[in-house]
Amino acid sequence: MTLAVTPAFAQEPVRTDEPLNVAQFLKLLRDPGVQRWLSDSESHAAETIQPSRSLTNWEAARRAEIENAISAMPRIPAELASTATRVRADALSHGYAPVLPMMAGIALFGMIAEYLVQWRSKGDGALDQILPIGVFAAAMAVILLAIPWPSLGRIVMWSYLSAFVAYRLSATAIGILVKDRSIRRRAELFLAVVLFAIASDFAGRALGVDAPVQDAISYLWSMALLCLAAEAPWATWPARLAIRLALSLCLVFIWLAWCLGLTGIFWLGVYAVVLPPTLRLISHRFAAARPGWQEDDLRRVLLTRGIRALIIAVAVGWLAFSWHADADALIHQNPIVAALLYGMLKSVIILLLADLLWNLARTAIAARLTPSETAEGHGSDPKMMSTRLHTLLPIFKNLLAVVVIVVTALTVLAELGVEIGPLIAGAGIFGVALGFGSQTLVKDVIGGVFYMLDDAFRVGEYIQAKNYKGTVEGFSLRSVRLRHHRGPVFTVPFGELGAVENMSRDWGVVKFRISVRYETDVEKARKLTKKIGADLLKDPELGALFIDPLKMKGIEEFGDYGMILSFGMTLRPSPMQSFIRRRANLLLREAFIENDIAFATPSVQVDGDDRSNNAMAASTSHIQARRSRTSAEGEAGA
Repeated sequence: MTLAVTPAFAQEPVRTDEPLNVAQFLKLLRDPGVQRWLSDSESHAAETIQPSRSLTNWEAARRAEIENAISAMPRIPAELASTATRVRADALSHGYAPVLPMMAGIALFGMIAEYLVQWRSKGDGALDQILPIGVFAAAMAVILLAIPWPSLGRIVMWSYLSAFVAYRLSATAIGILVKDRSIRRRAELFLAVVLFAIASDFAGRALGVDAPVQDAISYLWSMALLCLAAEAPWATWPARLAIRLALSLCLVFIWLAWCLGLTGIFWLGVYAVVLPPTLRLISHRFAAARPGWQEDDLRRVLLTRGIRALIIAVAVGWLAFSWHADADALIHQNPIVAALLYGMLKSVIILLLADLLWNLARTAIAARLTPSETAEGHGSDPKMMSTRLHTLLPIFKNLLAVVVIVVTALTVLAELGVEIGPLIAGAGIFGVALGFGSQTLVKDVIGGVFYMLDDAFRVGEYIQAKNYKGTVEGFSLRSVRLRHHRGPVFTVPFGELGAVENMSRDWGVVKFRISVRYETDVEKARKLTKKIGADLLKDPELGALFIDPLKMKGIEEFGDYGMILSFGMTLRPSPMQSFIRRRANLLLREAFIENDIAFATPSVQVDGDDRSNNAMAASTSHIQARRSRTSAEGEAGA
């Protein structure tokens, strides 16, 4: 760009002996080439000079702040005494007592109100412990707002009484969550120092304490907190020496980040140390408080994941607020870095929401799948609907997982400043190409969708399609898994199924045949069959599976060696159908043998002499006589 502009200056040099033509100068500035050259020069200068200058300024400011705080430490007692004198004089000049007696009186009034509420409360739950503290805070707030206190005294009382209320609430929460006495005492002491330091800092700056002295006091408080935090792992954590030493060094690093004004690094370090044990402790205490709620209970997932997401969201929000409030932070020196970091914070919130929604959906699906582990009892509509859900929900779960992952990833990339429009367009083109190049895959997926819409089969049902048959065990997006009754497993793509024969839907008719001799009494066989059907209905294990009992249909046909009798029964869908058929065959055999009903067997009749014919005639006469006697007995019994 510079080479394109330079010749223009060479062709029209400015003469020093003539006045400058302002119109020509403005025209030259409006030239696009000159504007681009000036813009490039300014951006290059900002990239090369501004970062180093801002870093140098930040380093100098931090160095001066630390040196001023160190040099102001000897003046701390005198400054505190002067401030206390001013507060006391202000209170006395308005006719009030010193601040400490007034604070004690307000606290006493709040404790009386708290005692009255606590005396009426009989429970020991979390709400019963927190409610009296809320009454204590409300009573003190009423007194502080109702009386026109001196201005300086009001600042001191609001600061320290608010810190006291916050300490009591936090200490109550720690007492509920932490049962170890040593850890609880250290946590309460650390919390008391933190809140007192914050109240002192707020009150000091509002009362006009010298800034270097105030910084020096803050550094002293921070060193006290560092000592308390570093001592706790050595006294209460039975871990290896290397782990405890690493934790102590991490705490020192966090303290140095705070001293140098690296707000983001400081809070990230605090979160890395505090959040994991806090979240584990909350989950453990919640599980102990709700023993009846299982891990797959939707209420438990909602509360545990919700509380976890809320804590992390508050931490992220506080980190963003601290960055925004600190005008001297390095994040504000480069807009690209600022946009990237703020995008990362937003991405954390998005991931938390996605995790919460996915776990809720996964738990709800698992809860609906649990009651229908088997396919028994498909006769009733509720169980049929449960089995259909057991079939459809795993596929919906997989689709939901894909949708959550894709939407979350695209949203996170958008928050990080990535243009997702080309990604979406590229994904569409890739999908079209995949559809043309993988027609079999598309056929399987689409075929599976229509099988599910038609409710052709469900998990636990026995089906047959072409040469494949077995019990449906599960699905994927493109195939069904069948367990053959002999044990092998078929994984069949939906596109290969074709027509499906479902043998486990609504009801099934079981038929079989028995061949008996021609001389068999058919009516007697029918009555025996009816009695066996009634016995099967009374069976406690098999009776519930019958819709119509076992019956003899009649003579199906005449065979070469005897009559073929047909039997049938209507059963509910169940893997027990074959067992019932075999049971009925066994009972019929025993009954037929006991009642002299012979089964047909292959035989050959050979013509012989008269004696053979006479013997055959005598045998036939004997059979006819026995048949007549049996019929007479049957009629008499009827």
